[in-house]
Amino acid sequence: MPGSNLVKAEWVQARLEAGEEIVIADVRFSPKDALHGRSAYERGHLPGAVFVDLKADLADPAREHGGRSPLPAPERLARTLGGLGIGKSSTVVVYEDGNGPAAARLWWVLKYAGADRVHVLDGGYDAWVAAGLLVTREQPAPEPREFVPAVRPELLAGVDEVRASSEGRRTGTALVDSRDARQYAGLEAPFDPVAGHIPGAVNYFWKDVLNEAGSWKSPQQLRDRFAELGASDEIIVYCGSGISATPNVLALKEAGFTNVKLYAGSWSDWISYEENRVATGDEDQA
Repeated sequence: MPGSNLVKAEWVQARLEAGEEIVIADVRFSPKDALHGRSAYERGHLPGAVFVDLKADLADPAREHGGRSPLPAPERLARTLGGLGIGKSSTVVVYEDGNGPAAARLWWVLKYAGADRVHVLDGGYDAWVAAGLLVTREQPAPEPREFVPAVRPELLAGVDEVRASSEGRRTGTALVDSRDARQYAGLEAPFDPVAGHIPGAVNYFWKDVLNEAGSWKSPQQLRDRFAELGASDEIIVYCGSGISATPNVLALKEAGFTNVKLYAGSWSDWISYEENRVATGDEDQA
């Protein structure tokens, strides 16, 4: 198995040709079209791939707190994953159209739930097709497995930890805002009622972990990208709802950072507490 969380289309194809047991998960998604993922999957997908609905399977309904895309309860998540034929020991490859937050979210959720052998297909479906590899419309009937969750709380940060870090009571922690510069600066809030960022957070737009061709940058390029975070004992990453932060989490892991946490509720959770302060401006952009 590769040491990286990322794999190329040729690596996946070689395992399929060798008859290795591998679960391929299609998590294509568009925030502008709720039916995009399912429709794209039905038009064509990687051989043997199962479909995962980002919003229905990887998030619970929004409540007063927890953000716009709360994590599913471990028991519900285990039922979903087991029903897709995924066990904790399964080798899983996840993909979407290209490289984006949906595949990284599924990668992170699987890691959080206790799975170890999880990879993201670099370039996703588009890279697979560009390589001239087979796609199919045949939908598999996966054999259900028992997925006993072994939640890793060390991968998750809650609002209290974030608040302590923002207020300087939790030293050695870096807060990373993964949204674009305009959202970070408070110039716009396309999905939330309040604009701005968590005080003390630095801005690392998640799309900057990709190169001009849309592929993931190399580990060295990612180390250079996050060099200013090198002195941090802990890094907490957030975005608007805990989805587009996950590419930064994956990138930080590829760069060699070990103590990286996702603030799953993210900005939409932060602003649900009236007592939480809000900062604006571009004081800390990277």
